[in-house]
Amino acid sequence: MRVSTKGRYALRVMIVLAEKGQDNYIKLHEMAEQQGISEKYLEGILGTLVRAGLLEGARGKAGGYKLNCDPKKCSVWDILSLTETSVSPVACLDDNPNRCERAESCVTLPIWKELNSMIKDYLNNVKLEQFIRNSKKSKDKNWNCGF
Repeated sequence: MRVSTKGRYALRVMIVLAEKGQDNYIKLHEMAEQQGISEKYLEGILGTLVRAGLLEGARGKAGGYKLNCDPKKCSVWDILSLTETSVSPVACLDDNPNRCERAESCVTLPIWKELNSMIKDYLNNVKLEQFIRNSKKSKDKNWNCGF
């Protein structure tokens, strides 16, 4: 699995919004400037997250975007599964059920299934709250890397 810029940007923005709290709207242009992302590209990412219910958007002078999910429950998997075309390590696992003509006899399929399960389990267990705690510990450092 290779995470695209769309997935990485979505995660970064969700972390920023989680840090600001669930009651605070942040304007699109502020997030785009802070994160070094074009407004148009970011708007598409935020639209995906709003449609999924992870964010709430509001128009107007006091509008913007705010977190609409509990940082203790919202996982990296929740975000990446929305923004990535595929989160599977191999293409044959994208289909459910697996439609590969070789699935019945494939000796490598169990390895890919187990890896897929491990990735999903790990990313499901990493919550936004963990990033907030980590950023509070290193407030004097520039923790916002380009991941």
